[in-house]
Amino acid sequence: MPRSAVPDSQRMSFRIKPADKAVILRATQLAGAAGITDFVLRTVLDASREIIKRNDRIVLSERDGLRVLEALENPPAPNEKLIAAARALPADL
Repeated sequence: MPRSAVPDSQRMSFRIKPADKAVILRATQLAGAAGITDFVLRTVLDASREIIKRNDRIVLSERDGLRVLEALENPPAPNEKLIAAARALPADL
């Protein structure tokens, strides 16, 4: 019977192929990490932070940045679709 997920658990478990584990162990040794848990956690956290950073911000060229600023300073008049969408919103927003 599968274990239920515990949202506040501080433990993660997963299965890994022996060949993959051997690669991770070798990398752990080469990195001089204190242990496999330390190495995996550090590596996964670094990769996770990088993925989040890449997806949490948009990098614009100078030209596109100027276009965004121009649109913010001088927004176009609302079209029919925008007006209809605004009217469809609940009144308490």
